[in-house]
Amino acid sequence: MTARPASGAAGADRRALLRAAAATLPGDTPRLDAELLLAHALGEERLAMLLDQAPVPAGAQARFAELLARRRAHEPVAYITGTREFWSLPLLVTPATLIPRPDSETLIEAACNMLAGVPPARILDLGTGSGALLLAALSLWPDARGLGIDCSAAALEVAAANAERLGFAPRASFRQGDWAQGLCGPFDLVLANPPYVAEGTPLPPDVAGHEPASALFAGADGLEDIRRILPELPRLLAPAAVAVVELDPTQVEAATALAAAAGLSAQVRHDLAGRARALVLQPQRTRLGLGKPASNR
Repeated sequence: MTARPASGAAGADRRALLRAAAATLPGDTPRLDAELLLAHALGEERLAMLLDQAPVPAGAQARFAELLARRRAHEPVAYITGTREFWSLPLLVTPATLIPRPDSETLIEAACNMLAGVPPARILDLGTGSGALLLAALSLWPDARGLGIDCSAAALEVAAANAERLGFAPRASFRQGDWAQGLCGPFDLVLANPPYVAEGTPLPPDVAGHEPASALFAGADGLEDIRRILPELPRLLAPAAVAVVELDPTQVEAATALAAAAGLSAQVRHDLAGRARALVLQPQRTRLGLGKPASNR
């Protein structure tokens, strides 16, 4: 019996295609990227694609080659496939939105810890983008309702589409706005992943050449938007509420000082790599005569 050809009319061996493709791709995860792109070209889920032994037909090979060319030009895989998973939710993403990252799941974990046993009723997501944080929170608290704010109309279209396709539309609303301007509380949970990259910071070509600069850069020190958000939180937060704000690990000291000036206590949360990734913020209860702020968990 002759061996099945690697390519041609009879189809190509998918393992051979993946090995060859991974050897040509940029980035830290070339094999994973190749798998995701081949699955997309075949119209299959990645796991099903890996388990399937059937050869790849010529049409799918051609589509795969086109996708690989885009990836070699440093276009992010999430923009090529149009999807990215966050908190186990398959989200639509476009170049109008920042690509959700696993590090941002730190905010959801922190919210879960702080609100254990006290489910939030009203959730606010400032700078919602694709809706990732808000929809993850709504998936955890089925009785909650949420509001996502973004300055980008195109991003809000993506967020609303995600809410609709994932079944959260009845509980999620979206509004174009400038951070917290014009908003009235109280909210039980406020989430925010604002831009926090300092202007001029060199970024990987995947990010610099494709993701929206307005969702990345925030002034000379990266704190421009955080300076605007933190003073608004005390008026937005219910008495037992928390806010969780993402930031760069190098900004913890400065952001903590900004929080204190706004009358907020701050606790640091770390991502899976051990980097400071978020601040958990609450009104300083000592100022209200209600005892000490909650200890860091």
